[in-house]
Amino acid sequence: MLVDIGNTRLFCETTGNGYPLIVLHGGPGMDHGYFRPWLDALGGRFRVMYVDQRGHGRSDPVQDADGLSVEQFAGDVSALTAALGLERYAVMGHSFGAFVALQHAVDRPGEATHHLIVDGVPSLRFMETVEHNLSIFEPVELRERVAASWARETDVETVDDLRQLLRDQLPFHFYRRGPAFEAMLAGVDGLIGAPAILRAFARRGYGPFDVENRLAEVSSPTLVIVGLHDRACSVEAARAIHQGIPRSELVVLPESGHMTFAEEPERFRDAIYAFFDRFP
Repeated sequence: MLVDIGNTRLFCETTGNGYPLIVLHGGPGMDHGYFRPWLDALGGRFRVMYVDQRGHGRSDPVQDADGLSVEQFAGDVSALTAALGLERYAVMGHSFGAFVALQHAVDRPGEATHHLIVDGVPSLRFMETVEHNLSIFEPVELRERVAASWARETDVETVDDLRQLLRDQLPFHFYRRGPAFEAMLAGVDGLIGAPAILRAFARRGYGPFDVENRLAEVSSPTLVIVGLHDRACSVEAARAIHQGIPRSELVVLPESGHMTFAEEPERFRDAIYAFFDRFP
């Protein structure tokens, strides 16, 4: 459904029953589709609410992608939950969506009962390790393909172009290229991309974003999940989030890269269930 939040409409698709869990996709420029089917399994305990963020996916398009910010996306979470009449809810963000979830946690403490930060960073300074990780990424032909795809982000024009960028980049984001990788790769064909948004954020280095010095302001219990082999958002970054937030837990999944929920879905779900058992 499209939910009117005042100055735009956000697409929200819901599965399952239980406690509301707002799920924010990565990107920028993607939609929520890459979470599925893996996160659907949480529907036995949660009302999983997949959101296409402002200007993304099936949400209303934006006229000025350059005017978008992480702060605005975070404010949209509050506007969406207010429009839906949700008084209690949790927020999960993955990758760029984790930036948004963290921004929401520091800007609006207490609005969400829980935050789940999946494969994210507290500041863009932690992304400096990506260049090193790419320099040792094997095989060389994949390394060159990933590097070339990043260079094209600042000029991406069409949805087909964006889909090809993602195809080129996915090997870098998986620890092992097994069935989960193949399934996500096949799903790229259905991506409803927002190339103008990716282009705008890529030209300014995906920011600005830095909440590292504000993490102590987060009042909600926070679960931080990261893959041990994440080449984009490192364990070091996840540990900094955990150390900065008073009531937080850190879970490192040993057989995952950047796509923890797909690479180790059972361990991922168990970590979330255990967290909510400890912080009901």
